[in-house]
Amino acid sequence: MTDTVSLDQADLPLRVRDFYLGRQPVLDRNQALYGYELLFRNAGQDEGASAQGAQTGLPATATVIAHVAQLGLARAIGDATCFLNVDRDVLFSDIFAFLPRERTVLEIVAAMDPDEAVLARMQELARHGFRFALDGVGGDSARLQRLLPLAAFVKLDLRSTRRDTLAGLVSRLQGLGKTVIAEKVETRDEYHVCLDAGFDYFQGFYFARPAVLGGRKLSPSQATVVSLMNQVMSDVDNADIERAVKKDVTLALNLLRLVNTPAVGAPQRIDSLSQALIVLGRRQLQRWLQIMLYAEPGNRGHNQTPLLMLATTRGRLMELLAKRLRPGQRYPGDTAFTVGIMSLMDVLFGIPMQDILDQIPVSDEIRLALLKRQDFFGQLLKLAENIEQSDDDVLPSLKELQISGDDMVELEMSAFQWSDSVVRYAI
Repeated sequence: MTDTVSLDQADLPLRVRDFYLGRQPVLDRNQALYGYELLFRNAGQDEGASAQGAQTGLPATATVIAHVAQLGLARAIGDATCFLNVDRDVLFSDIFAFLPRERTVLEIVAAMDPDEAVLARMQELARHGFRFALDGVGGDSARLQRLLPLAAFVKLDLRSTRRDTLAGLVSRLQGLGKTVIAEKVETRDEYHVCLDAGFDYFQGFYFARPAVLGGRKLSPSQATVVSLMNQVMSDVDNADIERAVKKDVTLALNLLRLVNTPAVGAPQRIDSLSQALIVLGRRQLQRWLQIMLYAEPGNRGHNQTPLLMLATTRGRLMELLAKRLRPGQRYPGDTAFTVGIMSLMDVLFGIPMQDILDQIPVSDEIRLALLKRQDFFGQLLKLAENIEQSDDDVLPSLKELQISGDDMVELEMSAFQWSDSVVRYAI
């Protein structure tokens, strides 16, 4: 296997611009990030085409791996492990030199026949440092037994595995030295079932599903940040804002740490709250207060890190999209970021979105976007949510907004990198 690879884009029937990048988190038992599964979707496919066909195949995977590698894979996954679906064509190609072997797990798709040639190729790649995951496993089978000796990870699909067999299957696989991942975990109840069954890792967006408790109020520390946000958005003097922040020493220190992250891009180190107000301005300060609601240590539960990553990525992606689609306008990026970051506050607080908006005054366009997904910012929010889920509804949204897959991937990569920088400082 060579350490370099040549991909002639002209020889491939599908272009980079035909794709966008999906990213699904893989979390450990403490809900800290372990890795991401990267999903490559065909932005030019017919709406009736199968999702599986859009995600796999040598032209799709090779083209987008080349593009993502050129932009910098670290921008997409940070320090996390990368899980990548491969079919037979991809497995026998020579595209793997683009990937960091120590941080890449190749997922063998469920449709692949494990014949002698496949097993030999997997052994060859394993000698070069690649690890394998078996994707879409629904229970014990002859196919599983044939592939198992070469696999480091086994992904059990909750949709095709009987609940009463989970614990026993997980235990047997772990006894063979395998790391077991529950995939398609979409609700908190499913997560707790899998946690009790002993899974090592969990994949899905269960952590971003609201567990709404009617009548619940913000905690005192959350209420303090919200009060500051309201002051920043109003006409009170900077001195009044500074005095309010200084009443909570922990809040002041955390805010100063956050505004000194490279993601802020301040020309100099910010050493005081008054300086932060002058250098950043109120709109930027409001942004960092919004982020603090997800990162503030006094509120941090074990699910805050993935929620912080998702919220900052979503907000930044929507900001970049708004700036791209409405160039020259003064505040669309700030408004889009606010919609993105606030769209997960019902999950963060366990409070209905309507109740949150009763405590945090926002403009009508933000309210419409958050409650009804309407108008321009509502469109952007729907697009961001669908991309996170790798939903086929992305395709008409991209066409309506006239965004190419190539542009979408570059904006996503920038959002991933920005979010990773913020999270490093916030947690």
